[in-house]
Amino acid sequence: MNKFSIYQYALILLVLVLGSIYALPNLYPTQPSIQVAYTDSAKSADQILLNDLEEILEKSEINAEEIFLRENKIVIKFADVDTQLQSKTVLQQALLDRVIIALNLEPSTPKWLKDLGGNPVKLGLDLSGGVHFLLEVDIDTAQEGRLELLLDTYRRTFKEEKIKYDSSSIRDLSLYFQFSDKSSYNRALKKYRDDSLGISGVQYVITERPSTNTLLLEYSDIALREIRDYAVGQNLTTLRNRVNELGVSEPIVQRQGANRIVVELPGVQDPTAAKKIIGKTANLEFRLEANSRTSPLRKEEFNFKDNDFQTAFLEKAVVVTGDRVTNANTGFDESGFSQVNITLDMQGGRAMQKATSGNIGRGLGVLFVEQKTKSELVINDDGDSVIEQTTYIEKNIISLATIQAVLGTSFRITGVGTPAEASELALLLRAGALAAPMKFVEERTVGPSLGKENIELGMKSIVIGFSLVVLFMAFYYRVFGIAANISLIINLVLITGIMSLLGATLTLPGIAGIVLTVGMAVDANVLIFSRIREELKEKNPQLAIRDGFSRAFVTIFDANITTLIAALILYIIGTGPVKGFAITLSIGIVTSMFTAIMCTRAMVNIVYGNKNITELKI
Repeated sequence: MNKFSIYQYALILLVLVLGSIYALPNLYPTQPSIQVAYTDSAKSADQILLNDLEEILEKSEINAEEIFLRENKIVIKFADVDTQLQSKTVLQQALLDRVIIALNLEPSTPKWLKDLGGNPVKLGLDLSGGVHFLLEVDIDTAQEGRLELLLDTYRRTFKEEKIKYDSSSIRDLSLYFQFSDKSSYNRALKKYRDDSLGISGVQYVITERPSTNTLLLEYSDIALREIRDYAVGQNLTTLRNRVNELGVSEPIVQRQGANRIVVELPGVQDPTAAKKIIGKTANLEFRLEANSRTSPLRKEEFNFKDNDFQTAFLEKAVVVTGDRVTNANTGFDESGFSQVNITLDMQGGRAMQKATSGNIGRGLGVLFVEQKTKSELVINDDGDSVIEQTTYIEKNIISLATIQAVLGTSFRITGVGTPAEASELALLLRAGALAAPMKFVEERTVGPSLGKENIELGMKSIVIGFSLVVLFMAFYYRVFGIAANISLIINLVLITGIMSLLGATLTLPGIAGIVLTVGMAVDANVLIFSRIREELKEKNPQLAIRDGFSRAFVTIFDANITTLIAALILYIIGTGPVKGFAITLSIGIVTSMFTAIMCTRAMVNIVYGNKNITELKI
């Protein structure tokens, strides 16, 4: 009567085998490692860099357990932390600004498990250690950048419409124009009022001073909110792309409040390397190429990014900056040569249209503006060699193409070289720019020792809770309790395996979720066993087992579904550790239902199924 089909046993065995395989990588410890990547994010690590690193380590008599290329970086594994730290110092002094060197922890999972897609559970900042940054976006600088573009736009407009003005400038985050006569003043005022009505509401606050023919233009609260949201949103996207250079398993980059961003990098032991990447300020500027009629005071000479010996003159006036680029991808023109297709937002499109309408045939340069750190090896007062760093701004031309037609929100740049160079340019245009500078408000490092302590305490809580539950179930429910205990072990294996397979992150609250899941899994078994006891009063043991499992299912299902809904809501609206708790709880609910209903029933069927029993001890 109580017997599963061969297919049901096969399903249970398959789930158990798969869960065990994907849980297995968690038994292998992590190793101290170093990740090395070129400082130039457009360059990927290659065999040449790998050979240089091997040569430097060999000369310094440092033994690396393994060194290999992975994606766009090189990973070097070491036997202990002391060798790791020594290697970092040696490599930094030898290579200086050529590379970024980040300390990390590398899993030691065997190759055959990796080939099957098996990886250990990713640990959050509170368990693995790492760095926490709180950055503040400089909204005033973003606003000033917009005002500079607006100032240049109105200068062009007033010139085209023959509105005369004596002086113009930016004063205290306001656009200042003093007009030559009353007629120009009135026409400019009408122009301001027409432009002020945007889609989302009033864009400008206009201060009128008719006695001096002066107008002041400030952004309204609505416009300032749009600028702030755009700057923070663009910086979020850029930061997410940048932290990928560190090879962090599960970085957290999220907005906090109006103009702040939280960055958490689990497993990163070197906050200096992380700050160097995250705090890197880069932007793009579209400028017209200077011609013979351009005044020497209104042009600048720049080197090309890929060729220091090639230079070109560009106008000082900026047409559009990189934060106006909404999309950039590569393609091919009619002749089969590489091109980059660019899409600007509405304001950027209007500025580009005005700049190019009378300049067909001239060159349009794309300037890459980057804040860099220069490292120098100097001798300090004690006679020791130390690395001294200074910050500077570098501007290089990454593209200079001829304008062939009036450009708007969508246009293409040709003459960009090979497909690889076109792809690099598109990448820089998409994610190379910060909409506004940022400053580090808070920096916190969580040491690996603290993370190790958290793991030990968390595992201790699981072991104590699990042991107490096992003892109680075995003593109170006898054979059924033993079956429930085996199901609990299977449940923990499945939770670990699923989290590893999904790439979920385990945090300290996540461990609390596992402990809660153990209690809920036992609760499901207790409901089943209590139901069997009630059924035994009126039925024989075989019928009592069958009806006990089937009739308790509805109660178990209802209780777990409501908890699962609560966990999903926590995941949707929660952040950081709350999400970690919700993930483990959700996975635990699903696995506990499977183990309580399927696995426990299978073991009970093996012991009691199709047997003539007169008494059931439960």
